[in-house]
Amino acid sequence: MIYIIRKAIIPAAGLGTRLLPTTKELPKEMLPVYVKADHEISLKPTLQIIFEELYEQGIREFCFIVGRGKRAIEDHFTPDNSFLQELYGRKKDKKARMLEEFYNKIKLSRIVWINQPEPKGFGDAVRLAEPFIGNESFIVHAGDTIIFSQDRKYFKQLIDVFEDNSLGAVFLVKEVENPRIYGVVEPSRIEDNMVSVKRIVEKPETPPSNLAVLPIYIFDPIILKALKIIEPGPRGEIELTDGIQKIIDWGFKVMAIKLDKDEERIDIGTPETYWEALKISYRFASGRDE
Repeated sequence: MIYIIRKAIIPAAGLGTRLLPTTKELPKEMLPVYVKADHEISLKPTLQIIFEELYEQGIREFCFIVGRGKRAIEDHFTPDNSFLQELYGRKKDKKARMLEEFYNKIKLSRIVWINQPEPKGFGDAVRLAEPFIGNESFIVHAGDTIIFSQDRKYFKQLIDVFEDNSLGAVFLVKEVENPRIYGVVEPSRIEDNMVSVKRIVEKPETPPSNLAVLPIYIFDPIILKALKIIEPGPRGEIELTDGIQKIIDWGFKVMAIKLDKDEERIDIGTPETYWEALKISYRFASGRDE
């Protein structure tokens, strides 16, 4: 269990424009994927899955970065006891127990909501959480990305690598065919699945490698100082990757962990990737990967 890292930032303020019109009122982070719960296949909102996985790793303090039109997220994370009683009254005991377990986790957690008034980038979302973070190391987990793994070993790897190497940052990477649409790292050394990061760049025309950044990170609070002083990138946004490059320039060590072949990343950002997310999550929920 993770207890050294106590806080998690979950940015969920994106407009979801590539999934319109569905995301006009429904935040993309609330789109469901398949899970196995109480010995049956169910659908859960992506953001609930992320919250529960972090909770299982010992995280109890959460900061959700939300924007306009994200009220459905706050509503979902507000326990509704009358609805629970309605389910029990209708003999929907399995569904009621599943929801009650979720509500109990919420009640045992501290949840902070911060509004990002304008979509100024992933880095901007993280720096808005500075009052929540204080001077502690913390996790950043994008609200639209899930790693499917039989034992969630990547969480323990991230923590162990961060603590054992006194890092400024550590995050996940994956080998991809088209790295130009991702943040990409230039490694100085690769040993097994461990990557020492020399440089990191957002959506490069000429990628320095095929190692794409997956948006699950652990940071030393120094990243907040970097995000305060960097300029917006070509897209007019404060890029988290630029903040990471800044702390590399300052001499902080940054590492990445390559995702294992038996671990799958799902991204619900486009109709095509959401379809893949449904297929992959169903495969895991049905036990076909066991």
